[in-house]
Amino acid sequence: MTDRFDYFVVFAEMRTGSNFLETNLNAFPTLTCYGEAFNPHFIGYPNGTEILGLDRAARDADPTRLLARIARASHGMGGFRYFHDHDPRVLSEILDDPSAAKIVLTRNPVDSYVSWKIAQATGQWKLTNVARRQDGRARFDRAEFERHLSELQAFQVALLGALQRSGQTAFYVDYEDLQDVAVMNGIAAWLGIPERLEALDTSLKRQNPDPVDTKVENFEEMETALARLDRFNLSRTPNFEPRRGPVVPSYVAAAKTPLLFMPVRSGPETAVTDWLAALDGVDPDALESEFSQKTLRRWKSARPGHRTFTVVRHPLARAHAAFCDKILATGPGSFAAIRKMLVNKHDLPLPDDPSDPGYTTERHRAAFEGFLRFVKETLNGQSPVRVDAHWASQSQILQGMADFALPDMIVREDEMAAYLPALAMQVGHAAPPEPGVAPDAHPHALSEIHDAALEKLAREVYQRDYLMFGFSDWA
Repeated sequence: MTDRFDYFVVFAEMRTGSNFLETNLNAFPTLTCYGEAFNPHFIGYPNGTEILGLDRAARDADPTRLLARIARASHGMGGFRYFHDHDPRVLSEILDDPSAAKIVLTRNPVDSYVSWKIAQATGQWKLTNVARRQDGRARFDRAEFERHLSELQAFQVALLGALQRSGQTAFYVDYEDLQDVAVMNGIAAWLGIPERLEALDTSLKRQNPDPVDTKVENFEEMETALARLDRFNLSRTPNFEPRRGPVVPSYVAAAKTPLLFMPVRSGPETAVTDWLAALDGVDPDALESEFSQKTLRRWKSARPGHRTFTVVRHPLARAHAAFCDKILATGPGSFAAIRKMLVNKHDLPLPDDPSDPGYTTERHRAAFEGFLRFVKETLNGQSPVRVDAHWASQSQILQGMADFALPDMIVREDEMAAYLPALAMQVGHAAPPEPGVAPDAHPHALSEIHDAALEKLAREVYQRDYLMFGFSDWA
């Protein structure tokens, strides 16, 4: 604690050098960094059990208690690292507090993405002995990278806006700056502590020092994909621009017809995209997607009279789809870490294998009810786990869409057969096909477990969606 600040926060992301920065901050006698203090899946470090006498359960029950202890009970000045997917309940308190020193660590997003992919491939997340370095190469995935970039941009924009509105400033440091002891001492001077380092702690080694073209299997494909992005906006410091909504890469356009679908996650996406493909007699793979704001503006400009639309699903049915696809399922695209937390902390009776015959309808109903209660906690700001797009309220998702453009039409899933063909007629189709019905391919259908208690709970969870969209009971 100093005259200027009570504690510090390093705003960073995975693979930005935050471990190296923490190691050197801890080299100052009066500074103590407590790792990822508000990571929802552990406390401080993967094997950590407590920070300043508070364990993970106590932190999750009231994260402000830990924040207060770090600010006031630490020797010297305490702090921690905070990533965009850490407990959101403390973020506004940190940003509103001028006694919290904000250090914002950034890195070229391509470098951080490639480093992350290599770490995934090798299983090596830290390196202290170069002789034990694991060789590996990254495989670039355009859609995955654009999601990665969108998340970084959104968080950086949120930080910058909060600091601007409150009249605060942060100490911005880039990954490359971390190798300069003068910059590290500059952080100390800014924090108001008297100590200075003579040299950096180099126990942590840079894992992948080679040029990026040698670290990526499909480098030419990556170059082509990155050429779609506006480099001048991306290079703005200290944060990444433009301020584009995170859902834009998910929008889907018909191959020929000037129709654009703005999907809501865990809705009838496949049924709608199949219908868009059928309009023009093409395979769904021929649909255009993975837009940036720049390319979507170009698409709109080239198609006067275009129409955009989204489809909302009944909240109970949507929650059931999210539960089955992201929590009950265990394959690619499922949320393994959240699944594990729900089993261990919320006692959800989930099977190791969703096709297990012992996973009865009764167990499915109990697990789904537990998931709904978890979502209620999350939407109410009572959980350290992120509000994922698959279970965020649909009204909130549409507000996010409005940051770029509102859809011309909002269609309810049970009215797609009437309204989607009518929309196609507006843009020139004389006899458009009807959309198909989204199949329920889950181990147990919602109709098998639906009852008044689940309906009542869903209304509590998604009160605003029921109100705003006029949903009645599911059955």
